[in-house]
Amino acid sequence: MARSPFSRFSLFRKPKMTNRFTLGMAKATRLTQSGKLAEASDLILKVLTGGSTASPKANPEPKAKTKADVIGGTCTRLASKAAKSEPAAPKHAKIGSSLGETLRRIAAGGMPAKGPVTGGRVAQPAGATFAMHRYTGKHGNRDYWLYTPAKPSTEPRPLVVMLHGCTQSPEDFAKGTGMNAVAEEFGILVAYPAQPAGANANKCWNWFRTEDQGRDVGEPAILAGITKSVLKKAGVDPARVYVAGLSAGGAAAAVLAQAYPDVFAAAGVHSGLPVGAARDVPQAFMAMRNGAMGSRVTHPIPTIVFHGDADTTVNPRNGSAVITQALAPYPKLKTTTERGSKVKGRRYARTTHRTEDGQVMCEFWEVDGSGHAWSGGKSSGSYTDPRGPDASRAMLRFFLQHRQG
Repeated sequence: MARSPFSRFSLFRKPKMTNRFTLGMAKATRLTQSGKLAEASDLILKVLTGGSTASPKANPEPKAKTKADVIGGTCTRLASKAAKSEPAAPKHAKIGSSLGETLRRIAAGGMPAKGPVTGGRVAQPAGATFAMHRYTGKHGNRDYWLYTPAKPSTEPRPLVVMLHGCTQSPEDFAKGTGMNAVAEEFGILVAYPAQPAGANANKCWNWFRTEDQGRDVGEPAILAGITKSVLKKAGVDPARVYVAGLSAGGAAAAVLAQAYPDVFAAAGVHSGLPVGAARDVPQAFMAMRNGAMGSRVTHPIPTIVFHGDADTTVNPRNGSAVITQALAPYPKLKTTTERGSKVKGRRYARTTHRTEDGQVMCEFWEVDGSGHAWSGGKSSGSYTDPRGPDASRAMLRFFLQHRQG
């Protein structure tokens, strides 16, 4: 197999799991869950930098409560322009200055999130439908939107399940990715499950919770239930069912594909994280900031990944980790990298991993200068980078090369 893309990142190696580290992070988890974000921030910083993790002296002076100590559902709008480059590893001062706010956002919603975009209906051609439905199952209930193209078909259609990012809605995600318009060209159905604020304060999929990372449990079971419901009702080809997502949705898509390899023929992960990157809030913070290798996977799932190299929300190393993880179950594949650029747009590197007969099993797009945003998306939606190569079109092209069985 190709040499791991992480070999050049000496700072990306997993921290040594000493008893001190394990106990320190466990304590930080409890502090975060109880709303003591300032104390959790100090403790994580000490764990990461080698400081003492001893408990504070008894009966300390009471401290005035600040906004950073309160876990809530509101979030801060990110800067519209991404930084030009991502440092190899955040400096301690930078970690300390933003850790409390980041922990608050993670505890409230799973990932730092951008504010909502302006409203407006999703455009669609005459004869197409984009309507909301309700799924009810033993593991939970969710609304979802389903796009049915106007283009007629005499055969069962492929289906793509799209998982939005934090604070987004199905309508916002559909507008921003432009997926419906591309799906119309190919006659593909698109389902957009909605994560309600009741399940997560920032409407993020709970990718970092152990109870939402397996088969027949939590959110993966709900999302698989939605998929199977659409299969029965909408004339879907069961051999051509795919899942893709952005950010928290990208991490959830990777989990879902591994949990249900009998349902999904391929997966797309945009600005997300590998399966098993975190099991609790402090680990989620570390994975987002520094990158994580994730856990070992056993099912060979064809996977396409997009990640901007200037993403300061989810470290770009996570994009490389998703590909490394996806490649693990395959025998040796031939790897090639090509570089290009969108006209008047961003440059990118596209690395493909092919079988001996030429079929692409994994594909990785690294987009120069792009931040935490859907590459080639529309400005009418949140978290989009219109200057980048078209991720929606690239994903559909990749998906349609793969079938179950």
